[in-house]
Amino acid sequence: MQALYGFFQSDTRDLPRSERELFNGIDKIYDLYIYQLAFLLELKHVATTLIEEAKNKRLPTKEDLEPNLKFIENKFLTQLEENIHLKREMNNRKISWNNEFELVRKVFNNIRAGEEFGKYMNTSDDSYKTHRNFIAEIFKEYVADFELLNHFYEERNLHWGDDIYLVNPMIVKTIETFKENATPDFSLLPLYKDREEDEQFVKDLFRQTAMQDEETKKLIGEKTKNWEVERIAMMDVLLMQMAITEVLYFSNIPVKVTLNEFIEISKTYSTPKSKVFINGILDKLIADFKKENKLNKTGRGLME
Repeated sequence: MQALYGFFQSDTRDLPRSERELFNGIDKIYDLYIYQLAFLLELKHVATTLIEEAKNKRLPTKEDLEPNLKFIENKFLTQLEENIHLKREMNNRKISWNNEFELVRKVFNNIRAGEEFGKYMNTSDDSYKTHRNFIAEIFKEYVADFELLNHFYEERNLHWGDDIYLVNPMIVKTIETFKENATPDFSLLPLYKDREEDEQFVKDLFRQTAMQDEETKKLIGEKTKNWEVERIAMMDVLLMQMAITEVLYFSNIPVKVTLNEFIEISKTYSTPKSKVFINGILDKLIADFKKENKLNKTGRGLME
């Protein structure tokens, strides 16, 4: 959607270039995924540094000299630190938190002040599950929606403010996937479920929507006779164009799946009334497509 918006707004409408930028943007989502995993390791590094600083205080307390090491010895974090795939991706993508100590410390201090941290540090339960579940818990509670961290990401990539809501569930799933016997070559989550199939879908939807621009706008115009298409919110028009393209040219996707998907997107990216407007126009168009036998659905796409 964002790539098509940029394409239609462009003076040149360079389809190959826009397509390359689209796939580059998708690949950058994986950078964000690696950043978030690396952030968990940086929390351990910050905790270790603070322990060393406390030991070197002028008048260290007994607690400073004999600190509780449970967090920095967390069994899941130890596995993650040794994971060869994470190391490789961090190196290849040049991802590091070395220059962001203060930001990470702010997050860690929030975690350390929370009830969950005290409970974890003082429990006698040293099972792998306890260690792993604690990391999942603090990620969801203190990392996923930490405002300064989100600002950090948005400064690096404008789209990451949206992409974070895709990446954070991936992080939780990654944590939950690890087992006690996981070896250093344990796989991280891939960006694509089926890379070849998913990339082809992205390419086809992008190209078809771009190429069917005039036709889909004409169809929308016929159902909005009291409105000039130019007066309708551009995002609403774009979402309907994508939905029409998917309904007509993607035989394996059920109509209801398409409708639900684009109406959900409109709730986030368009006006408060858009979902009702978009749903109404698409319902009328789909009724016409059925009468005119334009819905060539096969396989899973036959499902209503």
